[in-house]
Formats: sequence, C-alpha cells, structure tokens
Amino acid sequence: MNIKHNTYLSLGTNQGNKFENLQNAINLIANEIGAVQKISSIYSTPAWGFDGDDFYNICIQVFTNQNPETLIISLLQIEKDLGRQRNNSGVYQNRNIDIDILLFDDEIILSKDLIVPHSKMLSRKFVMVPLAEIAPNINHPIEKKPITVCLQNIDDASEIEKIEKKLNRPIPLSEKYNYIAIEGNIGAGKTSLAKMMAEDFNAKLVLERFAENPFLPKFYEDKERYAFPLEMSFLADRYQQLSDDLAQFDLFKNFIISDYYIFKSLIFAQVTLQKEEYLLYRKMFDLMYKEITKPDLYVYLYQNTERLLENIKKRGRKYEQNIQPEYLEKIHNGYKSFINTEQNLNSLIIDVSELDFVNDSNNYNYIIKKIRSF
Repeated sequence: MNIKHNTYLSLGTNQGNKFENLQNAINLIANEIGAVQKISSIYSTPAWGFDGDDFYNICIQVFTNQNPETLIISLLQIEKDLGRQRNNSGVYQNRNIDIDILLFDDEIILSKDLIVPHSKMLSRKFVMVPLAEIAPNINHPIEKKPITVCLQNIDDASEIEKIEKKLNRPIPLSEKYNYIAIEGNIGAGKTSLAKMMAEDFNAKLVLERFAENPFLPKFYEDKERYAFPLEMSFLADRYQQLSDDLAQFDLFKNFIISDYYIFKSLIFAQVTLQKEEYLLYRKMFDLMYKEITKPDLYVYLYQNTERLLENIKKRGRKYEQNIQPEYLEKIHNGYKSFINTEQNLNSLIIDVSELDFVNDSNNYNYIIKKIRSF
C-alpha cells in the first residue's frame, strides 16, 4: 500500500482569466499529484513585493503518494504546462500561476531545492487566511501552534477580500465509485491495471483465482471434454469469491477493484459449451447473477488480437501457448455483445492496443484520466 501524505499548497495568479487559471491548476494537481480534499475560498489581494495586478489566492489540501522531492518537480511541471515561464532573477513579477508547498505532513525539510514549512508563509496574510480556512487546527511544525493562532500573530496589514465565486473540487475515484470491475480478453492487462490502481488508490483488490482451477490446463488440451466442468467450476468460484469479498467492508480501504466480473462466465460459456450444456449452464448463471453486486463502473480493456497473442506469449503460461486467434476473436465478440446489450451496466471501453501502461506512467495516467472523467 502506498503511503498517503497530507500536503497543503498555496496557489496564486494575477494574469489572464484568474479563476480559470486556478481551476486548471486544481484539475492538473488532481490528475498528476493526488486527491484534492479541500479548497479554500478565493481571496483577492494586492501584489506582494512589486507593482502589479491584484492576485487571486487559494490554499488546497491534497493527499499524495509522492515524496517531497518528487512533489516539487511535479508542481513545477504543472506550472510549466499552464504557461508559466520562470526566471532566476529573484525579483517578484506577474505570473499566471504560482504553486508553493506550505506543509507536508508534519515534516521539517531544509534542502537546496525545498524548504518546508514554507519560509515566508507566517508573514503573508494571502497565504495564512485561506490556509486557516481549511486547516485551522493543524500545527505549524516549527512554531508548534495551530494555524489560526499563527494567523492572529501575523504582522501583515495588507487588504484581503473574499471572492464569492467557488472553484470546483475534482471528485476522487474513491468517492465517485464504490466498486470498479476491470475486464478484457485473455492477455489484455486487466490484472496488471487492477493491481496498479488498487495500489495507487488504496482499494481492496479482488483477483480471479484462475490459477487454482484444476480444469484449466486440461481444458486447453481437450476443450470438448473439459469445457463444461471448467465453466461450472469457474462460475461457482467466481460467485463465491465475489459474494464474500463484496460483502465485507474493509475499514482501511476506500473502495473495491476487481479484475473480473461474473458475466465473464457467461461470455466464455457461450464460446466453449455445446448448445445443451449452455442451456443448463444459463439456468445456473441466472440464479447466481441476481444475487451479485453490480459494479459502479465496468471498464473493458480492448487489445487487438495480435497484441493479445504477444502478451500471452510473453507471460509464458504453458497451457495458454496454443490459444488460437479465432478463439480470442470469439471471446471479444462475446464481450462486445454483452456491453451493447447490458443497459444497466455503466460501461467504459478503453483501447489499450497501443499503450504500455505497465511500463509507461504517461499511458497509465491516460487510462486513469479516462476513468476519472467518464
């Protein structure tokens, strides 16, 4: 499990559409840094240390798994992405966005690139007023006093005015969904993505126990003989696992991510079973399906057949090496039919044929953004 750090950031802008600048920065922080927990009101203040247009200033609370050194690099990149051009003159100047780390857990950091708590925060009303709004009882690590007390002792007579317009807080995945099911064809990467997301978002992970099924290797050797016992054992196991795991509430996990959904059983059964076997199987499935909790979001990872075969070969499971392209096509068509006809399922299809989200963080973040914005 990744450790979630509690950090408070100060954001300011005095150029262009100031409200839009702040909202864009918040959205990027939510995408690149971590879950935005709180956003203060917007405060209008005069430029500090130079003659310039008035600033809009806010403070936000963010939960992140980044360490301080990575965090400052990420924030500088966000500033750059939003068009800020820094210089090394040391002179205050107009800027479309400025993001500073005020507090990071209760740490005291004194390094060449980063000082936390921010060295000037206790002398700036435009920082302390919005910070006191969202973190009144948080202690300053050096002063050992609550932020509200530090604000009372501030020596800053500058004017500060609250703006009525409110910024939008991006809703984290853990608040938006209780249960996400990730599906895909054999070798699509569903288990890898489920593990990565569970790690990043502190989710309870439910993985299919296919490796424990004694019929699976036999099925790939003799499909006709072992198709029915294989599908029945999978159905029973999936029903049991999902019934147990989805019914248990974990106080230490925000939500649930699984690398399969029970409808997978029906899709594979349609491909592998004879007509009479499938009719019997369908009766059992319908009874169980009524009792299973439906996911808030069903994510289907599409991989083209060529890429699937590459992935299957790469992971090296002996009993999978003779899987034929036609079999994978039938499975995909089954998923496609299911997604098109299951009206009550909140489904998102993501084409990952050209993505390597396991080894490329940009590809992974692309998928997370797709899920978050869906």
